[in-house]
Amino acid sequence: MLTDLTIAQAQEGLRTGQFTAVELTTAHLAAIDALNPRLNAFLTVSHTQALDRARAADAALAAGAARALTGIPLAIKDLFCTEGVRTTAGSKILQPFVPPYESTVTANLLRDGAVFLGKANMDEFAMGSSNMTSAYGPVENPWKRRQDEDAVLVPGGSSGGSAAAVAARLAMGATGTDTGGSIRQPASFCGLVGVKPSYGRCSRWGVVAFASSLDHPGPFARTVQDSAILLRSMAGFDPKDSTSADRPVPDYEAACKRGVKGLRIGVPREYRSDGMAAEIDTLWQQGVAWLQAAGAEIVDVSLPHTKYGLAAYYIVAPAEASSNLARYDGVRFGLRTDGADLRDLYERTRAAGFGAEVKRRVLIGTYVLSAGYYDAYYLRAQKVRALILRDFTEAFGRVDALLTPTAPSAAFGQGEKMDDPITMYLNDVFTVPANLAGVPAISVPAGLDANGLPLGLQVIGKPFDEETMFAVSAAIEQAAGFAALPTLMAGALPAPRAGAFPVPRAGG
Repeated sequence: MLTDLTIAQAQEGLRTGQFTAVELTTAHLAAIDALNPRLNAFLTVSHTQALDRARAADAALAAGAARALTGIPLAIKDLFCTEGVRTTAGSKILQPFVPPYESTVTANLLRDGAVFLGKANMDEFAMGSSNMTSAYGPVENPWKRRQDEDAVLVPGGSSGGSAAAVAARLAMGATGTDTGGSIRQPASFCGLVGVKPSYGRCSRWGVVAFASSLDHPGPFARTVQDSAILLRSMAGFDPKDSTSADRPVPDYEAACKRGVKGLRIGVPREYRSDGMAAEIDTLWQQGVAWLQAAGAEIVDVSLPHTKYGLAAYYIVAPAEASSNLARYDGVRFGLRTDGADLRDLYERTRAAGFGAEVKRRVLIGTYVLSAGYYDAYYLRAQKVRALILRDFTEAFGRVDALLTPTAPSAAFGQGEKMDDPITMYLNDVFTVPANLAGVPAISVPAGLDANGLPLGLQVIGKPFDEETMFAVSAAIEQAAGFAALPTLMAGALPAPRAGAFPVPRAGG
């Protein structure tokens, strides 16, 4: 089936005329129409617009003017502003918002010929690790437990819709954002490759902000090679983003073929946490063995301050969210709930527009920034952040990359961890430090747990050395030979579940 192809395979098929971009796009739109009522992975589907771009792609192919992603159908996380297409950030407060401009990342993808299928569901304002906080309903993971196929599993978050769409073969790749693990953790839960590049590698302009110093746009794909192809198009300097890095974008796809012979791979002892599941630790040790067999040298390293990473993150991120979300006041754009006066309008709009998790984090952030608590909490968290970056810098003086687990568990069921926000926050224990340090990291599917659910290994690289990160990841991918498929995918379409959410169409 066309929906089973990788991006690299689709590039070759389009180039040689085995199928057209219209045929490829139509196959994915049909898969969305059939399976999305159950998965709820897309919030908006751009049928007419996608087919128009597919026809333009075919014209470019016929004229010999194809670019890197000409005709490749992608899902776009609903955090990226897309000109003329509704962008909600998974929130009621932005339900009516249609941007008059295109984010830099999506503009780069369009420049290279990509076809946008629609906007993917997500945790509200990217706040969550399960895709259960979306104002438009949860996303269902297309994977099922062997022993309990009736359980509905989460895809991870906040980029859960993007991950579910790619895993279920509704899109060939997708954009996501990673603030504390929101690309890598869903990638692990859904058996995908998920990349968080170095801070500044991909522009944040036009991406709805959660925590500005922690947000990292990046890609989802089904192979390391595909993720490298996507990142090369997404990345690049942007003068509109003051944090964008003015650096050349390497050929990441070529880096996947380098191999790891002679590389030094660090294994941080602090990532072996108390209570870690035995199968997670076993997979980690297997990853070490694979890299050794491929010619890498394994080095024991210490990152002593990473144990404080989660605590520091849940001060810094809510503080920045408190500032960023102040713009949603019912006056300038988005939802407006009338009140007796201006203050009442603000209060009513935010009460109606924000969900519980967003309110919780805004309150935490406002508290830690308030007079009398700024020094005790926010300033101290920033000092810890500096120590975490120093730990990574010292470790990278000895090694070329680090290998760790991606997540402390496989995908869990909807409702299983929802009562305790702290338990939910612990899902990011292995991913948060890389965001605080701004270093690149990737999750690669490497095995299955006892229930047949995917587990990922994380490779962390030096700042702006995504090439080595891709080389190490490709070696793990080759050794793991991960070929398991989710139960629910475009080739096996079940009936929609009760309570499915309708999907608006954009452009037709």
